[in-house]
Amino acid sequence: MDFAQRYGPWALIAGASEGTGRAFARRLASRGLPSVLLARRREPLQALVAEIRAESGVECVAATVDLAAPDALAHIVAAVGGRQIGLFVSNAGADPHGARFLDLDAQAWLDLAQRSVMTTLHCCHHFAGPMRARGRGGVLLVNSGACYGGASFMAAYSATRAFTLAFGEGLWAELKPHGVDVLNLVLGRTDTPALRKLLAEKGLPVPEGIASPDDVAELGLERLPHGPVQNWGLADDAVGYAISSAAQRRERVLMIDKASRAVFGDS
Repeated sequence: MDFAQRYGPWALIAGASEGTGRAFARRLASRGLPSVLLARRREPLQALVAEIRAESGVECVAATVDLAAPDALAHIVAAVGGRQIGLFVSNAGADPHGARFLDLDAQAWLDLAQRSVMTTLHCCHHFAGPMRARGRGGVLLVNSGACYGGASFMAAYSATRAFTLAFGEGLWAELKPHGVDVLNLVLGRTDTPALRKLLAEKGLPVPEGIASPDDVAELGLERLPHGPVQNWGLADDAVGYAISSAAQRRERVLMIDKASRAVFGDS
């Protein structure tokens, strides 16, 4: 199958208004795949729909959804309507605060967890089930190197990223036999409007050599069939900033999966 057959007929992108989400939408359209685009802000989404239509002739659908709301899934399902989703890209979950855990009201972190963990879990459960039944599809979880350990200013954020890493690895093992691909795309610093805004608020310069959203999106789509992990800037067998290489993590997941099947049954 070509790309559009394998992951079509529609993609769903959570957090699509700018940065890597916007880049994913444009890259998917260039491969003939339309997307349902989700974000809180209507204007950037509508501008992106118009841009994609002009670039590729592909028609996308924009829907304003607060992904941190407890009822986000209901709004997402309504926006998707009868469209068949063959690829879910979870791109929401960046930390806009850059603050210590105790320096903000707890609600800020609860919203972050709702957006990054609960809404992602809900969407994967709702949309990956039909993918499994069809025997094709993909789930791409845009993650961060913060998934590999906590640090000051990142207590809640790194915890949500660690959840995404472990969840994605387990989902990859579960869905791989059914023809559904799952990838954790683990990023370093990426040149997004959100990062630039945060740096400007703190009076910090934009660092040199940070990744471009277009390159990130291209790599994610290229490596989607080779999950469960792709570390930005690292070869499959290189450890670098990660605790272990992507290849080592893949082997570890398969080993644990084999042991779990022996306990719980291979059904």
